[in-house]
Amino acid sequence: FQSKKMLKSLVLILSILSATVASEQTGIDLNVTSSTCGGNCPGGCDSCPCGSSSNYQSSSTWCAEYSGWKQSSCECIMSHESGGNANAANQNTGGSYDIGLWQINDMNWDSCSGGSAPCDPSTNLVCAKMVFGWGGNTWKLWSTCSVCGVCDSA
Repeated sequence: FQSKKMLKSLVLILSILSATVASEQTGIDLNVTSSTCGGNCPGGCDSCPCGSSSNYQSSSTWCAEYSGWKQSSCECIMSHESGGNANAANQNTGGSYDIGLWQINDMNWDSCSGGSAPCDPSTNLVCAKMVFGWGGNTWKLWSTCSVCGVCDSA
């Protein structure tokens, strides 16, 4: 009976070691769990910065809040970035997050939202206007600008 317990323990230890070696060789982190955040993060996220409830907003209403960009350009960007979901999240390959209507990257959160995820549409708008300005009042800093044909325009 005692040797049977020891054998089971040994098999368990070998299984753990084997999985650890396999994860190191493949680069797969076996400890990461991914969530779609209730559909807010379709590609899977390690956390849900804006929660797991959708918050769909009118792109025309939010784009009209700033006169410095062309309405149709803004609506196209927002449509391709978040689909109008203010709680939309995307975890990038390097682990950074894009959040909200305009998918503001977390490297910008300190500058535009006090370091917090700009899930609120008003805060996300503040951030979007700043990023738009940093891009020379163009959409070139958004990865979807080419899809909309607006990289070098307002």
